[in-house]
Amino acid sequence: MTVDVLTHDEETAEAPASAPASAPEVSPDEATVTESASPASSEGSTEPAAEEAPKPKRGRPKGAATASTAKKTRTVELTLTVTGTADGEWQAELKNGSKWVAKGLEIPAAAVSRAAKELHADLSGPIDEVINQAREAQAAKVAALEAELEKAKQALAELDA
Repeated sequence: MTVDVLTHDEETAEAPASAPASAPEVSPDEATVTESASPASSEGSTEPAAEEAPKPKRGRPKGAATASTAKKTRTVELTLTVTGTADGEWQAELKNGSKWVAKGLEIPAAAVSRAAKELHADLSGPIDEVINQAREAQAAKVAALEAELEKAKQALAELDA
């Protein structure tokens, strides 16, 4: 039996001639054992694979000389959720990672509008549309209540007369 050691680079160099294109990758640490049909090769030669020159490992070598000089930035995951209703009531919730910092804080619609304008124009457009719809709904509600109040005042005046 003959022991052949193939590294990943040697195997891929031989791949077009000896292996199909879909052969699995072999890491540099793995060895492939092949059997030979000739009896002479299995008798005398049992050379260890370690006598071959070691191939350098793939990837960047580790060490102080190759340390990255890029500045590592610490990222913070904060999630601010602002929700609004058709009536114009707005609430904010803040989460730091998986921990809740604040929940159910009532905030005015004007503050939401200002904050959206400060953040980005693409945010302020849709938010202002929602706020304007709520404003129109509240104005209609006020008009209906004023009409009802006027009727109630007239009914009261008739009863006093």
